[in-house]
Amino acid sequence: VAAQKCRKRKLNAILNLEEDVCNLQTQKESLKKEHSQCSRSINQIKQKLKNLYHDIFSRLRDDQGRPVNPRQYVIDCSSNGSVSIIPKHLAKSEQKQDNRKEQKQK
Repeated sequence: VAAQKCRKRKLNAILNLEEDVCNLQTQKESLKKEHSQCSRSINQIKQKLKNLYHDIFSRLRDDQGRPVNPRQYVIDCSSNGSVSIIPKHLAKSEQKQDNRKEQKQK
């Protein structure tokens, strides 16, 4: 009787594990689909941002009326909501300063 109960417990454990494996495989497939959808959404947003960036720079002009070179300038959005165009070399130094501030806060 003890051996029979042991076999039954072992069989139940195996059945439970098989069910867990099936559930995890289903969850894995669902997560793969979600990941794929998120990747597509991110790529669409990146493309929209690229188009917007191009559109903005195609309309910008300097003091002499010449187009602003997007290779030399970047769009800077500050935390207070203001948007400005700054030289890339300044943007890089500001990013370094922001990174230092974030590290100090941690």
